[in-house]
Amino acid sequence: MRVFVLVMGMVLLVVGAQGAIRQLLDHDNAGLLGWLPGGFGVQLTGHVVLALAGLLLAGWGSRRATT
Repeated sequence: MRVFVLVMGMVLLVVGAQGAIRQLLDHDNAGLLGWLPGGFGVQLTGHVVLALAGLLLAGWGSRRATT
């Protein structure tokens, strides 16, 4: 279970970071969060939140997986 949490955190981190970078380079390409209403700022914030959640989850899973 701990390794699963680690892997899911890494996946969320990659998806969020990749989406944020893509949206910064091309404002019209919202990717996975294109369904969010509110435009560029809301969608970019969603990608950043997704990346931060993944970072926290992967960090927690990493600490638990090694102990």
